[in-house]
Amino acid sequence: MRLGYFTMPVHPMHKDWSQSLREDREAIILADKLGFYDAFVGEHLTDACETITNSMMFLATLIPDTKTIKLATGTSNLSHMHPVLVAQHAAMFDNMSQGRFIFGVSPGALTSDAEALGILEQDRNKMFAESIDVILAIWERDPPYDIDFPDNRYKVSTSRTIDKPLGIGYLGKPFQKPRPEIVGTVVAPFSPGVVHMGRRDFHPLSANFLLQNHLKSHWQNYSKGKAEAGVEPKVSDWRIARTIFVAEDDKTAARYGREDDNSPYRFYWHQMYSKMKRGKRLYVFKSHKDQPDEEITLDYVLDHCMITGSPNKVADRVLAMREEVGDFGEIVYAGVDMADPALEKRSMTLMAEQVLPRVNAAIGKSAAA
Repeated sequence: MRLGYFTMPVHPMHKDWSQSLREDREAIILADKLGFYDAFVGEHLTDACETITNSMMFLATLIPDTKTIKLATGTSNLSHMHPVLVAQHAAMFDNMSQGRFIFGVSPGALTSDAEALGILEQDRNKMFAESIDVILAIWERDPPYDIDFPDNRYKVSTSRTIDKPLGIGYLGKPFQKPRPEIVGTVVAPFSPGVVHMGRRDFHPLSANFLLQNHLKSHWQNYSKGKAEAGVEPKVSDWRIARTIFVAEDDKTAARYGREDDNSPYRFYWHQMYSKMKRGKRLYVFKSHKDQPDEEITLDYVLDHCMITGSPNKVADRVLAMREEVGDFGEIVYAGVDMADPALEKRSMTLMAEQVLPRVNAAIGKSAAA
């Protein structure tokens, strides 16, 4: 099992922006040193707590300061920008990083972003589907371009202005061939979008705020899509994100990971709970669709969405999750605000150096049994 990193990130509203950005960079630089496989970074335009406005721009600053970790948009919000821009920015990033790029994509879920961009009334899922078709066509084709899919708002052409001897009218290609890995974050239980991912060889990342008992539905739908494409699904393609805090002892883990009023984990989940409630999306936290909203409280969310404890305890929790949902390729550690940098960095270190080796040793034994 690989170890990945994901951050949205979520910081206290009035924290100095430049400090938050520095700390977010430090976390990924540490993840690289600890051998994390990849790091996904989210982006939002209009959230005072989620302060990375362009994940690709942020990640570009990490190329020279990291060595092996793959740098992943988590996600590029495809309804926010014309697909020509996204395709060219992503291709340039892939070349700058010499293939250390994963293209995480989504429509963009924050309604205030959509309002600010004047697309609140638009079908952003449709914009997403249209955009990804055009991006892939740009990467697959050579100039002159004449990309005009039926019922797609994005038309791309350089046929009227191309000058091959001068190099005018060309669009760049990614470093990785035929393209970078494409990953989609999956939030909803039984998401039909995962079937489409399987058909197109996009890889699912199950979100950290989805209850564990729904995770298996993502693999089932991904496998269905793969079967429709006539391809065997690979468990290495499936990532599961969880919010994890590891401490030297259970007492510290419980205090900083949940009980303390200043816990960054409690703050994170208060933010997520409040935003899901405001957006009428509490269903992501429900164990069954008919569960009353009144049962979904902050403590309920903390009970069901957090993994805290000593290395042994956390390893046992990860293994129990794997026993319930089946095999998967990567556990993605969700980052939070560094309220206490020493404890946060120690948690990441313990996850990489103690928890994951114990998990993989146990998996190896069970596979051999």
